Amino acid sequence: MSRDLRKINYLDLLRGFVAVGRRRSVTEGAEDLALTQSAVSRQIRTLEERLNTRLFIRGHRSIAFTPEGESLFLACNAALDLISDAVERLPGIGYRQAVTLSASIGVTGLWLLPRLGRFQALHPEVEVRVAASNRVVREIGREGVDLAIRYCDRESAPAGARRLFEERIAPVAHPGIAPRHGLSHETLGSVCLLEFDSPETPWLKWQHWLDSNGLGDIHPCSILRFNQYDQLIYAAMAGQGIALGRTALLGEVLGKGSLVALLDPRPPAGVSYAYWLVTDGRESRPAVAALRDWLMAEAECEPVSAGAELSHRSHS
Repeated sequence: MSRDLRKINYLDLLRGFVAVGRRRSVTEGAEDLALTQSAVSRQIRTLEERLNTRLFIRGHRSIAFTPEGESLFLACNAALDLISDAVERLPGIGYRQAVTLSASIGVTGLWLLPRLGRFQALHPEVEVRVAASNRVVREIGREGVDLAIRYCDRESAPAGARRLFEERIAPVAHPGIAPRHGLSHETLGSVCLLEFDSPETPWLKWQHWLDSNGLGDIHPCSILRFNQYDQLIYAAMAGQGIALGRTALLGEVLGKGSLVALLDPRPPAGVSYAYWLVTDGRESRPAVAALRDWLMAEAECEPVSAGAELSHRSHS
């Protein structure tokens, strides 16, 4: 039985409601819709008044669903996805299929962006939206994300996730400051070491790497720390010191000679982390499937950069 369409007079309000629900944030939901925060807030209030139902619990800096709000969100989010899928399948001239890909800031800047032009050249009909954030999106479908690149161990990878490549670490430096006779005790103790300052990845800290390679007695002359991994790599490219390079992310940089690997890349000691491609289960969409397959192919082509053996003695 068809419903009276005159009674469904709040579809635009539901769009604002879904945008806020996906992000759990009025500010970020408004950004997704290219509206002001106040406009989206008014939409939510108006919808709650028309439905005579409270949909969100508002905290000081947080927002959460009420039970009624969550039930409505699950239905509306799925319905809007179905509408989007149906529209994208129409053979309209010039219509661009949109795909949202989530990845960390470092993965986006170092691995994804240098390659993305190749995908656009192959699939000009697909509009890619890159959502770069270090916040983990746990339920990608509910936040409007189609694909996500995640960094974790196998046990933590979501069901159905596909491994892109494993983590491998090697000291890297600008060719202008790379030691001519290999990496040695003396070199590591006399140059600035660039370090990623994140408590979540202690294996990317120099002390962990030095201890794992039997060099725990080295005392670096200086350490420069960064809270964003791509900033650390840019500092290394500028010749400011030696960094621990995540070589899986640095294929383009190493291939162009902007940095050189000083040793053979190896998995970090005691760690089995990898980069995984996660989907929302709606890979039947042609645009999502095209981006998924291209990401997997790019990962398979990732070169392994060879360095040298670690020297425990100085060279004269």
